[in-house]
Amino acid sequence: MFNGEYQYKVDEKGRVPLPPKFRRQLKEGVVLAKGLGEKCIAVYPIREWKRVSDKLAETALTGAKLRRLTRLTHGSAFDTSYDGQGRIKLPDTLRAYAEIGDTAIVVGANARVELWSEEGWKAEQTAAEEQGSQIIEGGV
Repeated sequence: MFNGEYQYKVDEKGRVPLPPKFRRQLKEGVVLAKGLGEKCIAVYPIREWKRVSDKLAETALTGAKLRRLTRLTHGSAFDTSYDGQGRIKLPDTLRAYAEIGDTAIVVGANARVELWSEEGWKAEQTAAEEQGSQIIEGGV
């Protein structure tokens, strides 16, 4: 399980460190993909990515809808691992999608990690705070 929020500088090669406590859970490698419906980069442990992929394959969608969702999910995904200093290289396409500049906010999101731009994360926090009690009262 991934918890917490961390702010890191993105280096000139587009690499960002992951928190040391996250690295232990990601030692087998990671899959980077677009955050579906959100302007962030989702970082999945290999096992969690397989679970997401399997669930997609088992969905009730068929034909063109399933193909489109599969392309969206897998077409933006990149297998990678972190280097000796605990950094992962952010592909340019994902970095542009998430609008991550010189700083990335690394957020634990239970079974995955998310990478946000500073502005995107502030907006997400504001929305979550405004809607949090409504979500809880309506049922999780």
